[in-house]
Formats: sequence, C-alpha cells, structure tokens
Amino acid sequence: MRSRAGICGIALAVLASACGGGSGGSTSGGVPTTEPTPGPACEEFDSTFAAIQQVVFENRGCTQDVCHGSARSGALDLRPGAAYANLLEVASLGSPHPRIQPGEPSESFLFQKLSAATRPGSFAVVGSPMPSGLEPLSENELEALRMWIEAGAPESGSVGDADTGSSDVIGELLDACLPPAGPITIEPLDPPAADEGVQFVMPTYVLPASTELETCFASYYDMSDVVPPEMQDPERGVFFMNGSRVRQDPQSHHFIFKHSGLDESFVHHPAFGTWTCHGGARAGEVCEPTDLAFCGDGICTSEIRNTVACIGYGPPEGALDLASGGLAGAQTAQQYVPPRDGVYREVPLRGILYWNSHAFNLTSRAHDMNGRINVFYAQDRRFQWIDGTDPSHVFIASGQPPYTIRSYCADHVVPRDVEVISISSHTHKRGKHFWVEAPDGSQIYESFVYSDPIEQQYDPPLQFDSADAKDRTLRFCATYNNGVEDDGSPDPSTVTRLSRMPDRSSCTPVACTAGNVGATCNGAADDAACDSSPGAGDGECDACPITAGVTTENEMFVIVPTYIRKAE
Repeated sequence: MRSRAGICGIALAVLASACGGGSGGSTSGGVPTTEPTPGPACEEFDSTFAAIQQVVFENRGCTQDVCHGSARSGALDLRPGAAYANLLEVASLGSPHPRIQPGEPSESFLFQKLSAATRPGSFAVVGSPMPSGLEPLSENELEALRMWIEAGAPESGSVGDADTGSSDVIGELLDACLPPAGPITIEPLDPPAADEGVQFVMPTYVLPASTELETCFASYYDMSDVVPPEMQDPERGVFFMNGSRVRQDPQSHHFIFKHSGLDESFVHHPAFGTWTCHGGARAGEVCEPTDLAFCGDGICTSEIRNTVACIGYGPPEGALDLASGGLAGAQTAQQYVPPRDGVYREVPLRGILYWNSHAFNLTSRAHDMNGRINVFYAQDRRFQWIDGTDPSHVFIASGQPPYTIRSYCADHVVPRDVEVISISSHTHKRGKHFWVEAPDGSQIYESFVYSDPIEQQYDPPLQFDSADAKDRTLRFCATYNNGVEDDGSPDPSTVTRLSRMPDRSSCTPVACTAGNVGATCNGAADDAACDSSPGAGDGECDACPITAGVTTENEMFVIVPTYIRKAE
C-alpha cells in the first residue's frame, strides 16, 4: 500500500543526461535504459539547488539588497553562500511553519509565500506574497521549487522526477542543465522534546540501484524508561499517543510501522532468522535484539524479507493482515498527522516492531534507506482512535482491458458506535480519481493524485448513528485509466505492460504497443500481429489488462477512514 513519497510509477531507468535528454528505447536485462539526445543550449549547474539559487532567487530579484540581500528582509538572507543555511528547517517570522520543511512544500513558509503570488488564493500568508513588488514566479519555476522541497530539499545533487527518476524534468522547468539524478538522503527528523513524545528510528537497509523493493523486518524496543510516567499505564504495558510525523528518504513509496503483538520471548523464533546490526560502526555483526545498546548507533534487526505489508511475516502468533492498524505510516515519504483534541491511541511500551517499507530507486546507485517516526503523547484522553482501513475490494480493477477508462464503486459500512475524523484513499498509478459519497449522496472526499492522496480531516467529526446500516454506508469510487490519451487515442507509455512488470508480477499481453498500436494480439511472442504492415517487423505485443498486486504497475482500491470512539 501507499504512500504520500510519493514516488509514482516504476521506470527503473538508468538515466544519463539531464540537458534535453530523451529515451533511447533500449533495454538491458529487462530493465529499460535511456541514452542522452541533443537538446537546446542551457546553463549548466552542479545541483538542483544551485539552479534554484540562480534562476529563482537571484534572477527574480530576491537577493537584491533591499529584499533578502544585505537588508535581510524578514531576517532572511537569500544571497549565494547564505541562502541554504537560512532556509532548511529555520523558523519563519509570522508563521508556525519553518521556511522549508523537508519533504513538505505545503508546510514550507517560503513555498507558501511564493505560491500565494503565482497562484493567488492558494495560501493565506502573513504579509505580502513573494517576490514583493516584482513579477511572481512562473508556474514552471514554482513547480521546480515544489519538486525540490518534496524530494527533501537537498543542498547537493540532482532531484529526479517521480515517474522516471530523470533530472530532465526540473532541468526543463528551470531551463537548466543538471547532472543525472542520484538517490537522496533526507535531513534527519529531530526527535520531539522529552515531555512531548518519542522517536522511533527505522533500521537502515540497502535499496539496490534501478529497483522497486517492498520489505519487512523486525526490531525490538522498550520505552518503559523513556515515556514519562503520566503518559503510560505500566500495569497494562501501554503508553498513549496522539498524532505523528514520519520523515523518510524520498525514494519511499509507502511505509507501515506496526507492533507485532509479540513480546521478547519470541525474538529468537526461527522465522526471524539471524539478528544483525544495521547501521553504525558494528553494522553486520550478529546481535542480541533485547540488548538495545549492543549496536551503538545502529539497530539490531532481523533478516530482511521481501513481503507485502508484512502479511504472513514472522511467527504465526504475530501474523498480521492487510487491514491491521499500524502505529504510524505514510503513503508518501513524509506525513504529518496532527494531534486531535481529546484523541488517543494505546501503544505497547515494549515488544517486537514490524517495519514494512516499499521504495523505488530510479537511479544507477544503490542507497541506504532511512526513516524516522515521531509519535506525540496524548495529554487529553477522551476518545480512542480506531483504524477503519477497508481492503475488501482491493483488486476491483483487475482485468480492465488495455486502452480503456473505467470507474468502479463499492460500499463501506461505518460502525454504529464511532465518529469519522478522517478519510484517505489508496490506489496505484492508474488510479486517476477517487471519491467518497455520504449516505445522502453528497460528496465528502475527493483526490486526484495516487502518490499523494488527500488526507481529509473532519472537525467536527462525521456522525452516522442510524440503526439502519444503509444510513451508515459510504459509497467509494475510483476511475482507472489503462493507457488512454486525453484525446481518446491509445497511449502505449501509460498502459499496463509486461515489459515493465517487476519479477513478482506478470501479465499476458493482449494489445499492441508498437506498429499497429491498439490492435489485438495474443501474448508476448505475437509481435508479428502488431506489425504496421505484413512483415514490417515494427510490431510489439506488450499491453495487458490491469493486474492485481502490490507494485505500482499493478492496482489496488482501498478506502482509509479513521474513527474515534468515546472512552469508557
């Protein structure tokens, strides 16, 4: 399942050039590759930030002496050599948001101020929009800034786009030549104050180059001496949380962080394999998981397994299903779940954690994946948080033919004794529109971006308390586009294709992707049926119906409501 990281698609391309690069169409070992093609002249920069510094800050007048130059308007200095240190996670004046929140454009005050000028009404900001008294940023410049922040706002290196991993996209937006994109390590999330919450650190794991990977692994923890006494119930072995913040490297697609339900007596179960240190000076050494100091800066971790949502992982006593609620999670690389007044969740003080990480590396270099989760304490505990995730129709779009657009709907019955405080959605890359209707037919949720679905909050909560189930039934729907252009013609670049399926997925091609595009064919060996004329040799039989599964080349259909119930 997701994410907001929002990495879309799986090109798995080893991309070379940034300046006007194009696709060469060759493959190597089943993995598409690209070769540079000549493009228009553009100014060369050694990083995405260097291009933003000049094209956005300097060329747009932000570094003038009277603005964010020597005058340092708003205490902000955007001149070369000073700008980055003045931006990343630096508190802003007149806003609770930092100037740049890594991974979160909408929580970055700089982006809000610039967007308010380019897109009037997009944000309500203190003071005037930026640049003050000058022309707003172009849509292209603003989008480049947004993509850079969403990718973690790195000071060095190039940011790739979410579909192909290529730096060309931002390069074209800024009319700049950029080096090939590489994997990005995001700025570590600072832990909360000791009286406000606690931080969990994900054990690092290697994400190979040009790979999509979904893993599950375990670690042991004990927070009984960390959580303040007033925030825990030691007799029941729990503490109370309300809200969370997840920050991961931008290669992440989705992330789920769960308590297995198992205590320390299970750590040596053979299902976990050999425990070793991940990260730190003792990386690779065999470790005892209950000795929390042994790995130093690293974390003692079970063997990493390729698995979906940790389903069936570990000892049978701790087996989890797709709908089981995690302690925290995100459908994107970053996610903030704000605390809600009076709401709380119970978290075990100790035990075995399961980490489910689904990530893409669209670059030519392997990467050590990082993630951190801050959970905040619940001071006021009147309403218990309940996960309502409903995967009962998860593969509803399976079998939809290539070059078609179709919509599907299903029903979700809200339990009688709860209130709805939020709704989100989950599809993959062919899910283009998701909406939810209340029992009276009114629309209460809508989202158009699968990799960053809306997390709709309801305050006050929605109440459906009728004894009649039909008056508590939400209708949720999604539209899937399996390779149709805006003009209705077939689009081989977005249709489900066998050649793009990861090892864990497959399909039987039934339509042509080259030659006589859109014509029917019968399997990958039937390229000749796709030739533009008999014997032309230009045909390709590669387009498939939508397939069920967990990679973004497959599809899913899940409604994600959250409920609260009044504490007894």
